[in-house]
Amino acid sequence: MSHLFYTENMTKIGLFYGPEEGNVEKVAKLIAGKLKNVDLVKVKDVDADAFDAYENIILGISTLGKHTWSSDNTGNDWDQFLPKMKGISLKGKKVAIFGLGDHVAYADFFVDAMGELFELVKETGATLIGEVSGEGYEFNESRAFIDGKFVGLPIDEDFEEELTEERIDNWLKIIEPEMI
Repeated sequence: MSHLFYTENMTKIGLFYGPEEGNVEKVAKLIAGKLKNVDLVKVKDVDADAFDAYENIILGISTLGKHTWSSDNTGNDWDQFLPKMKGISLKGKKVAIFGLGDHVAYADFFVDAMGELFELVKETGATLIGEVSGEGYEFNESRAFIDGKFVGLPIDEDFEEELTEERIDNWLKIIEPEMI
């Protein structure tokens, strides 16, 4: 059963995600449907000043396989957007991050992109919210796992799709009170 986490006092949320037309977009739409007060924004379509319109921001990213990391291909939506974020200030804004990854084939790099995005957002002065316990996750290494917690919500749509909705619901219980 799906729960709606929207309250009348909640301010508008900007949910920025990429890439589109895949599991990140699927999860972004699922989250937006539960909150009901969200603008879905594809990072490939905007500049970093789009953050100015929101006090509350959710960022969605995926970790590609290691075989793609060493290539010069910068076609990924976030690869194009991240340089635009350098030097911006998100002070006074609350930011939560979700990341998709494959804990089986890439157990040594599980949701690493979420950890890299976390480090960049931390430099902007934003208040980061939405840490998740590592309990129930199997992986070897992750840049997104710091001091026994994930810096955001890890999702594995490839091998644990049946856990996605419950994990989102539990995460929204954490971030929703912070976004009022």
